[in-house]
Amino acid sequence: MRPGPRNLITDVPGLRVGNADDPTLRSGVTVLTADHPFTAAVHVMGGSPGTRETDLLAPDRMVQEVDAIFLSGGSAFGLDAGQGVMQGLREAGRGFAVGPVRVPIVPGAIVFDLLNGGAKDWTTSPYPALGRRAFDTAAPDFALGTAGAGYGAMTGNLKGGLGSASCVLPSGLTVGALVVVNALGQATVGETPHFWAAPWEEGTEFGGLGPAPMVAQDAPMPRKRLGEATTIAIVATDAALTRAQAQRMAVAAHDGMARALVPAHTPLDGDLVFSVATGGKPLSDPLTDTFQLGHAAATCLARAIARAVWLARPEPLDLQPCWQSRFGAPR
Repeated sequence: MRPGPRNLITDVPGLRVGNADDPTLRSGVTVLTADHPFTAAVHVMGGSPGTRETDLLAPDRMVQEVDAIFLSGGSAFGLDAGQGVMQGLREAGRGFAVGPVRVPIVPGAIVFDLLNGGAKDWTTSPYPALGRRAFDTAAPDFALGTAGAGYGAMTGNLKGGLGSASCVLPSGLTVGALVVVNALGQATVGETPHFWAAPWEEGTEFGGLGPAPMVAQDAPMPRKRLGEATTIAIVATDAALTRAQAQRMAVAAHDGMARALVPAHTPLDGDLVFSVATGGKPLSDPLTDTFQLGHAAATCLARAIARAVWLARPEPLDLQPCWQSRFGAPR
């Protein structure tokens, strides 16, 4: 496997990502969309998820494709971001056709960032406007680190953020990951600068430090309360997958979360993974291709998590240090 040209989820042809954030609010929204509807599924492994429209992603549901997926800060308030995304899609004439009416299909998920030091004294939710702005700015290139839905994210020891990575399989299929890292656990090993995801790093995409030396690991204790922690992600491919096959890719991708965050999938996290298949390339070998897609999705997600933390930047009034201020600016 090798990274795609951008090392972003948008290396999957046809996908676009937009970010919108508010420094005063210390929160934001990230939207993934495409010119045409795409197959999507979801798998939840955390104990405290916050979601919108995920029930319709089951393989047996009537609507088999979606128009966009959003990731948002704001806890349950952030679910309002879907309203802004729907407005943009509606104006573009997009959505599931019901007679003369089109209904945009926009699943989403949120992270808790209400206690990160930002101004949360608003009376009218800012998230519909942030969702609309993120949709309107969706493009092949987008910012990582302290950006979009990852703007106010934190982890067990360092600032979190927005991450992405991609790879191209020997079969020619492309896989990408997009993630908001707001985990209870750590992306780094103990007090070292080394990332848990180091064995899967491509080049120096998150510093090139390699695996950590052997260090004693105490049993972890929660540093956040119930509902305050979540890692939410999207993995995508240009393969033509059924919704059931896409769901299996989402299940496999959770391995990447466990490789890159310790601990992961706790009762206090709302960890989930959406999967997306644009259908651009048929499977040449359904058994081998789906096997490799699951492995690639997990690997890309692990790398994207490390990149999110590595690229987070310092901001005034931060409650946590970021990786670069503690260990040195990214090379």
